[in-house]
Amino acid sequence: MRTYRTIQGDTWDGIAFSLAASESFMVPLMEANADYAETVMFPAGVELVVPNILIPAASTLPPWRQEEEVE
Repeated sequence: MRTYRTIQGDTWDGIAFSLAASESFMVPLMEANADYAETVMFPAGVELVVPNILIPAASTLPPWRQEEEVE
């Protein structure tokens, strides 16, 4: 299991972008850390669970190659 320890001032979208290069990763990140869903700005030292990141592949690839999972 991968984790992320927050630094003072971290936000969901900022963490998502730093981990997956996309703010849209914020949704699965928040779902994996439901206890902190109401947090807007994190204090330092909160340990968050980082779910596996799904990376969409180009649509020209065969179906078995269209989505990869990164751990």
